[in-house]
Amino acid sequence: MTEPLLLLCFSYAGGNAQTYVRWRRHLGPDIEVRPMQLPGHGERIGETPRHRWDDLLADVRAGMRDLTDRPIALFGHSLGALLAFECARILTTEHGIQPVRLLVSGHRAPHLPLREELLHHLPDPEFLAKLSERSRTLRALTDPEFRRLLLPMLRADFTASETYEFTEGPPLTCPITALGGAQDEDATMAELSAWRQHTTGRFDLAAFEGDHFFIDDAWRRVVSTVGDRLGVRVGSELG
Repeated sequence: MTEPLLLLCFSYAGGNAQTYVRWRRHLGPDIEVRPMQLPGHGERIGETPRHRWDDLLADVRAGMRDLTDRPIALFGHSLGALLAFECARILTTEHGIQPVRLLVSGHRAPHLPLREELLHHLPDPEFLAKLSERSRTLRALTDPEFRRLLLPMLRADFTASETYEFTEGPPLTCPITALGGAQDEDATMAELSAWRQHTTGRFDLAAFEGDHFFIDDAWRRVVSTVGDRLGVRVGSELG
């Protein structure tokens, strides 16, 4: 029996990769959704969060150790898009495997410069205040103890996101699909379109109504788009 396509999924800064579990019932048996949880997140909250890219990618390598004998696709949103991209490069250069498809969401192409105000170096109160302006999820977390618990993970994620440095390398040959919110000020359609230069294969751009968190607000349509690009009919219960 042929093993299902493996879809590795990476979350945004401060997110929980287990949110992708709900995709499973909609993508069906032909795709195995595998959330790639980073240290300090979700069920790994007891582990020290990683803020250096060398450490993050070492963790990704360990998570993929027994997965490279199967066809793989990758999806990531925001910081997760960079992780998915670097994971695709690891598969290509270290394992000789081209992913079936790379799906990048809510992040400018990796060679483009950062436009946002840097937050990761700010003192704790200012860091949380600035982050609350950007993240409605954090605004909803009013318990100060819980905020303090999440602080190391949030700071590590934003340090990683804001210190990412693109290194030149051969383009991928797999198709790339970029997904974006039409009202997302963090990643414009032009910045998403620039992902096309990172593959010699096909490229397409899928736009959704919403801001940076369209990934949550329109997740059913996102799953439908992912299934379509991976050649799978999404379940009718998706709505």
